[in-house]
Amino acid sequence: MRVFLGAAPGVGKTFAILQGARRKLAEGVDVVLGLVETHGRKETVELLSGLPILPRRKVEYQGRIIEEFDIDAALARKPGLLILDELAHSNAPDSRHPKRWQDLEELLDSGIDVWTALNVQHLESLADVVSKITGVQVRETVPDVVIQEAEEVVVVDITPDELIARLKDGKVYLPETATRASQNFFTPGNLTALRELALRRTAERVDDQVNEYRRQKAIDDPWETSERLLVCIGGDDSENLVRKTSRMASGLNATWIAVHLERADSSGSSGHDVKVSSALALAGTLGAETIRISSQDFVADLLRLARRENVTQIVAGRSRASGLAKLLGRSLPDQLVSRAGDISVHLVGEPSAADGLNLQAIAAGFFRKRQFASDLAFALASVAVALFVAQALSTWQKLPNISMIFLAAVLVCATYRGTRAAILAAVASFFAYNFFFIEPIHTFTVAEPHELLALMVYLAVAVLTGSLAGNLRQQRLAAQSRTLSTLSLYEFSRKISAAPTDEDVALIAVSHVHMSIGLNCSIFLARNEGLSVIASWPPSDLNGPAETSAARWAFEKLEPSGWRTGTLPNLRFQFRPLVSPRACVGVLAFESPAQQELSPETESALASIVELTAIAVDRAVLVKEAVKAAALEQNEIVREALLASLSHDLRTPLASITGAASTLRELGARISVEHRDELVASIEQEAARLSRFVTNMLEISRIESGALKLKRDWVDVGDVVRVAAERVNRTFGRQPRISISDGLPFIRGDANLLEQVVFNLLDNAYKYGGDDSDPIVHARPDGADVLITVTDSGEGVKPEHLDRIFEKFFRSGRADGRSPGTGLGLAICRGIIEAMGGTISAQSPAVRRRGTRLIVRLPAAHPELNAA
Repeated sequence: MRVFLGAAPGVGKTFAILQGARRKLAEGVDVVLGLVETHGRKETVELLSGLPILPRRKVEYQGRIIEEFDIDAALARKPGLLILDELAHSNAPDSRHPKRWQDLEELLDSGIDVWTALNVQHLESLADVVSKITGVQVRETVPDVVIQEAEEVVVVDITPDELIARLKDGKVYLPETATRASQNFFTPGNLTALRELALRRTAERVDDQVNEYRRQKAIDDPWETSERLLVCIGGDDSENLVRKTSRMASGLNATWIAVHLERADSSGSSGHDVKVSSALALAGTLGAETIRISSQDFVADLLRLARRENVTQIVAGRSRASGLAKLLGRSLPDQLVSRAGDISVHLVGEPSAADGLNLQAIAAGFFRKRQFASDLAFALASVAVALFVAQALSTWQKLPNISMIFLAAVLVCATYRGTRAAILAAVASFFAYNFFFIEPIHTFTVAEPHELLALMVYLAVAVLTGSLAGNLRQQRLAAQSRTLSTLSLYEFSRKISAAPTDEDVALIAVSHVHMSIGLNCSIFLARNEGLSVIASWPPSDLNGPAETSAARWAFEKLEPSGWRTGTLPNLRFQFRPLVSPRACVGVLAFESPAQQELSPETESALASIVELTAIAVDRAVLVKEAVKAAALEQNEIVREALLASLSHDLRTPLASITGAASTLRELGARISVEHRDELVASIEQEAARLSRFVTNMLEISRIESGALKLKRDWVDVGDVVRVAAERVNRTFGRQPRISISDGLPFIRGDANLLEQVVFNLLDNAYKYGGDDSDPIVHARPDGADVLITVTDSGEGVKPEHLDRIFEKFFRSGRADGRSPGTGLGLAICRGIIEAMGGTISAQSPAVRRRGTRLIVRLPAAHPELNAA
């Protein structure tokens, strides 16, 4: 597929298509014009000469004959190349596809190459933008995916002045139409904006193709088709570096990334972490993508990221590395320059403290640590123990490698206290070993040159070994910390994923924040067109006007407010919006920590908790809405069933009663006595039927509302069955068959309601059992229960309906398509039987692969009471 894309009508898309089609025809390609709109343009019509044209399909539409593209003829012809103009066109109502772009997809699927034309305003994603620019509503649109799937997009472009000149010369529209168009759509400003949209849309597609090609070919080196910047953040002057990079990106009209690299085992100062976080936040505000990376090889990881993101320029601060580091080329900027390859490296601003070896800063940090005294005490104690062991062993036997004992003390310090304690132990053991074991002993002088060499080698080995062991300890602790953080987030996500409501999610979230991070936390959720505090831990009052305003700001503006933000920064709480992919669902508020800053680890954990909480709250809200929607849907089903039942079961007996009464009133004595008796009997029968329907409605209403009052009398089941059968005989004029076992025990319940159950079961059996036989009622003991079964010989019930026949208004239906009754009788039976402590079920087929058996199981009364 090749799409000829233009900014507006008249730029020459069809002309360019026909020129290309003539070249293809000359090359021997089987070209057919499926549909071309010339709009009466003379130059375009001339290009049609000699090109095969597919006949159009004539369609009658709104009283006139129109010509449409004949897709069936095109598929039958199956040319090598088909020209299909006006891609955004809507087909006639009786066409196979409502849109022409759908015809194009079918042609492509059948193996036919297609060239087509499209104006940029018809792209779905740009339709609203074009409407705002031109004031013209775009009704015909084409999904953007059509352009994305095109093998080629050709931009047909002319300047706005040339297009307006063509319009005035009558080469675009007829003179009357051209005059109106030049006053509305075809203005220089509109055409310039549309031209930019067309060029940008094509450029974006080309950029996507370049990146896709680079991924397919595994090309790491960036292609400088467009500029993309990366800035390294880490020093004291990071904010200035970020601002300068932002200005560079704006000047180049380029996207940019802000990256902070830190060692996995680092434990930087809190002040440094705050500066880095502030710089990253500033970069995000200025439009950069921000990334944090844990790394052991800064340069390699930075260049790997740059090549993956197609970065063309890297920006870094100047180095404060020592002279030795600069001489050895070990500073970060020097290594970037030497290893960047085709990526440009800019060193800007004042020297950055992010890299290099600043001995004064390292020394200050070494001695200023709060745990220096304890590390020194542990190191001295370890060396003292090593000295004691070495002295004890020396009195027993002279050892040539006594220094290994002191080296063990250094490793112990590195393992339990870290690098600083190991270095202190190495220095202390150096002097102890010299003072107590190097001749002359008890002095710090060394008599022999080889002893001095051995002592210096020992010091170097001790310092190096202690440093390496200390670094390993720091890496182990960092890995344990990350593992615990990951497990904590996993446990949190597991808990909130199982929370049934948004209130439960909020409670779990505030508890987790307090326990895992140590911050007092509260969560606001949307309630009654406002925000309410749903959960707090520990309980706190955030209903003040300032707190409420800050929470509302975060909720509406989707940005943090309160402590250390630009909105109400004097509050002791910070408010962060809980933004899900669907909407903002609430606000999380946490109290400012005692140290007045958040470490990067705390910030990362808090951000993860905020994201997970927002998703979980949104899920709970969606579940609640889904349940509500399901309930409304079920209510609608019940309402429709009730209305259908009322319209049939009330109207039918009322019509019979009204007809019989009218006949009696109008004819009176002119009808025979037998006929009059039949009419009266009909009135009585239909009135009884109507009474049963109303009774059923009242009974089901009483059962559902809990107003059904049961007696707890002694009930003889056999008598109840006989009375119900006699009632059926009086009502329907038919006698069911009864089988009652001897010695049937009593039950405790309501005899009248149980009779209603048996009557409803028999009524159901007559409705669905057919007219050829009567149902069978059997009552017998079954262990500690009494069973009452009603069996008919009808068509039976489908297996999937056996449980549903006891639902309100459900009617299984017969083979003749009729569904007699109201669908309430069996629902009433289930309600009464369950209220009496029993169960009711259905079995089908019942006898000889036919019929249905309804089984009532009631608990028998205590045997001793039965005997009494």
